[in-house]
Amino acid sequence: MSEKATVFVVDDDSAVRESLRWLIESVGLKVKTFSTAREFLDAYDPNQPGCLVLDIRMPGMSGLELQDRLAEKSIHLPVIIITGYGDVPVAVRAMKNGAIDFIEKPFSDQVLLERIQLAIEQDSAYRRITERRQDIENRLAVLTPREREVMYLVVEGKPSREIAKELGLSTRTVEVHRTHLMDKTKVRSVAELARMVTLLALTEGRFKAPITN
Repeated sequence: MSEKATVFVVDDDSAVRESLRWLIESVGLKVKTFSTAREFLDAYDPNQPGCLVLDIRMPGMSGLELQDRLAEKSIHLPVIIITGYGDVPVAVRAMKNGAIDFIEKPFSDQVLLERIQLAIEQDSAYRRITERRQDIENRLAVLTPREREVMYLVVEGKPSREIAKELGLSTRTVEVHRTHLMDKTKVRSVAELARMVTLLALTEGRFKAPITN
């Protein structure tokens, strides 16, 4: 488990909050507890890694409504829903809203800790990919539109002569663009360039972060 991660617990029952705090801290994790969804939403910093253990039925803003608010803010914090009600439709909605698990009270301490560990690992992986994606976007942002065109054709494996014919350029001009784009993106090979473009393409739909022109 990551020492930097924080487990955020949101539950209106003080006894449950303290019980969960004790349990989670017993395995060396940092815990922050909140009695209302609004309290958590006002305090949470999206840059803070971890996961959210969330009661589904609370006065004021419910756990499901909090999920909606997080989605509106494009906050991808993994959520574990806990509830004392075996409400299947609510469980389905929670999972559709992105919850990674739905646990009924009373639950096994070990099961919850396992789910928390998985949630923290998921959050860590998401943040690594997001950071890598941002780095790639920053590199590609300095390319001219023509350099981008050449880049995608290079990644497709097309030789400079073929690229020149397709774009109506001289082979020499294509070679110049190719040299410039390799320098600007700080890659040492076409294979490395292809990996960058592939990662961007694989994550573009999921993270909804367009490349800056």
